[in-house]
Amino acid sequence: MTRPGVPYGGIATRAIALAVDVAIVQLVVFAGGAVLALVASLVGGVQFDTLARVLTAVAWAAAVCAYFVTFWATAGQTPGMRLMDLRVCTAAGELPSIGRSLVRVVGLALAIIPLFAGFLPVLVDDRRRALQDLLAGTVVLHATAELPAVAERSAFAPPAGARQ
Repeated sequence: MTRPGVPYGGIATRAIALAVDVAIVQLVVFAGGAVLALVASLVGGVQFDTLARVLTAVAWAAAVCAYFVTFWATAGQTPGMRLMDLRVCTAAGELPSIGRSLVRVVGLALAIIPLFAGFLPVLVDDRRRALQDLLAGTVVLHATAELPAVAERSAFAPPAGARQ
């Protein structure tokens, strides 16, 4: 007897997708920085003080945030996720909203900060959810997989038949 494949994305495919996405967004940020540096060199005498460095860091964070939120909220997958045949959706199978995607980006940052420890729940959770999925109420599925009937309930909803 063969078991049906698990529809949820595992830690390896998610890691590769994240690495591809980070590489893409870094290339875009570096290209934008190169254009700005070229313009600054043509103007001449432009020096980067502390405020300029802080603004650069804020612009980088905004670009990363915009990249992930835009792709998750509009297509349900980033280019890296598409490459790895993954998609993100709510527990009901819908695309995450902009707000839910913002929460997911914050959760992604929190998952990365402690040496990627926020991804460890993927190894033990029955729906392979990482910290960002737990916070945003999302799941990562293989793009062609259907959401199992058990997962259609919200992570915060009471079990069927429970009294409210």
